[in-house]
Amino acid sequence: IDFKGVNMVINYDLPTSAVEYIHRIGRTGRAGHRGRAVTFFTEDDKPLLRSIANVIQRAGCPVPDYIKHLPRLQSKQKKKFIKKPLTRESICTTPQCFLRKGKRKM
Repeated sequence: IDFKGVNMVINYDLPTSAVEYIHRIGRTGRAGHRGRAVTFFTEDDKPLLRSIANVIQRAGCPVPDYIKHLPRLQSKQKKKFIKKPLTRESICTTPQCFLRKGKRKM
């Protein structure tokens, strides 16, 4: 599906590979337009960051030094992350005040 006019993508969980990252952020900046991508990550995601940072750097975007110096992921570790991604708690993007109002109405 091609959505026109998407200028920002927010990843609430880190993709498990650079290919998946490119696919996700590819919704922005189509046809020569500029776009932004924001990706949240945790300490548990650090092993996956370096390969994604390499893609970002090759595209000409700045990458913090601490990410560039993270250890490389071994192929066994990569396969493990791809087969069994990290499990996370559910993320709710609805503000708590709206959730409380909805409960009161019921």
